Amino acid sequence: MSSTEPTLETLAPRDEITPTVETESLADVPQLPLGKALASLSYVFWIVGAMEMVERLAFYGVAGVRTIYATRSVAEGGLGVTPSKFGWILSIWALFQSFVPVLTGGLSDRLGYKETIFLSTVVKILGYLVMAFFPSYWGFFAGALLLATGTAIFKPGIQGTLVNSTKRENSSMAWGVFYQTVNIGGFIGPLLAGYMRKLAWQNVFLACAAVICLNFLLLLTYKEPGKAARLSRQRDEKARNVVQKSLWRESLNELKKAHVWSYLLIFSGFWFMFNALFDVLPNHIEDWVDTRGLVSWIFGASPASPGPVVAFFIDLNKEGTEILPEGMLNIDAGLIMTTCFLFAWLSGKMKAITSMVVGTLLATLGLFLSGYSALGWISVFAISVFAVGEMLSSPKFSEFIGNFAPSDKKAMYLGFSQIPLAIGWTLEGKIGPTIYGAMGSKEAFARQMLVERGFPADLVAVPQGKAFSTLVDALHQPAWDVTATLYAQHQASIAGVWYIMGGVGIVSALGIWLYGRWIQKRAVALAA
Repeated sequence: MSSTEPTLETLAPRDEITPTVETESLADVPQLPLGKALASLSYVFWIVGAMEMVERLAFYGVAGVRTIYATRSVAEGGLGVTPSKFGWILSIWALFQSFVPVLTGGLSDRLGYKETIFLSTVVKILGYLVMAFFPSYWGFFAGALLLATGTAIFKPGIQGTLVNSTKRENSSMAWGVFYQTVNIGGFIGPLLAGYMRKLAWQNVFLACAAVICLNFLLLLTYKEPGKAARLSRQRDEKARNVVQKSLWRESLNELKKAHVWSYLLIFSGFWFMFNALFDVLPNHIEDWVDTRGLVSWIFGASPASPGPVVAFFIDLNKEGTEILPEGMLNIDAGLIMTTCFLFAWLSGKMKAITSMVVGTLLATLGLFLSGYSALGWISVFAISVFAVGEMLSSPKFSEFIGNFAPSDKKAMYLGFSQIPLAIGWTLEGKIGPTIYGAMGSKEAFARQMLVERGFPADLVAVPQGKAFSTLVDALHQPAWDVTATLYAQHQASIAGVWYIMGGVGIVSALGIWLYGRWIQKRAVALAA
């Protein structure tokens, strides 16, 4: 190692480093070749990948359709609320899910990963059941808080296992393959939800509760890496009457380190942008994106008459004429599911900061393209570009923080990795839907046109989610013709939603680049 490579010892003030903490390098370590890296992944790595895949399948089953469920009228089985009102649920959901791991990460290090994974699964099942049996705004709210808490307990144990079962020289491939495996669940979940919601919305939540029960079976085959060392350390501390610091104090002490808190703060912009894909884009696609040309290209005629398997994976509407929003969004998970190991290999050839900057800029471009046109093919391309950016940036972020975490605080630091998600998603959870409701909602524009045309006499009586169908009936025109009229009138405003989201991505990429330069300069200065 050259004297200019940054380490925790050079990055943090001397009083922040204790003799018992390994000073692991923040410098990039040469990665194993593609084949050797894949072969080096351990048995327990694949077990936790499978558990995360199952958990994500259930989670994205709800996440892929939640904004559609919320804004659908009560008559159609939805919650019948505005995007802005639903944004409060998303914002508080994000806050719980992302800040709780700051404490539960340390809990996993102390109590054991297997125990906390089991507990989290029970809590998440309860969340899905509450959503299923209490189909109201407050019922969904309560279910969301349970899901958020369960997810917060789940992630540190899973990611701590991953870090402890890999080495620096295969970490890039490990995180990339883990991300790829996870997105198998992220791909199937929305498809399952799309199928179930055609039957009844309650079935979506019941199916997700059933799916996550599979993790109880996987836990029977799970063996925690480093468990013997953890128990030995705890016995030694007990014999010496060592009083453990409270988790929150220990967490705060680690977070006070400049290279930790600044890194977490800078990456918050990426998660703001990332979550717009799930919280806002489904509504945008349902409102404006014309996928009829895609269906015609795939099947040669419309309405399509595919077999049940094809219809499931492409996620067509009941008439077979359009692709549902969750089907379009699944392009992201599908690409990651099939190609992430290649992008992990490519990312391993780059410096970590370079990979994150390039990935963030590509994801930003994907959002800009989403607002450029309502053509189905443009939307496909935009989501694909976003997926490539996500593969280059998101796994690298977790890998980076996992590598510089002290050996006895891996799960704690990976709990810290949820802080940027907390900041970004909490802000976006409220701001994103609110911006869309004001600048891009077809429901809002339909109400505006109803007022302009003078019908109906009592607009207040039109339920939330029914304004567009009321306008279609009033104009006696096909729905897509009315959509085209509204889009032409408000195209600049609709595009503005995505330019705002993309602007956050540009600022985030700049922050990541400046962080990389700061790390290098500080390391050189302290080493001199």
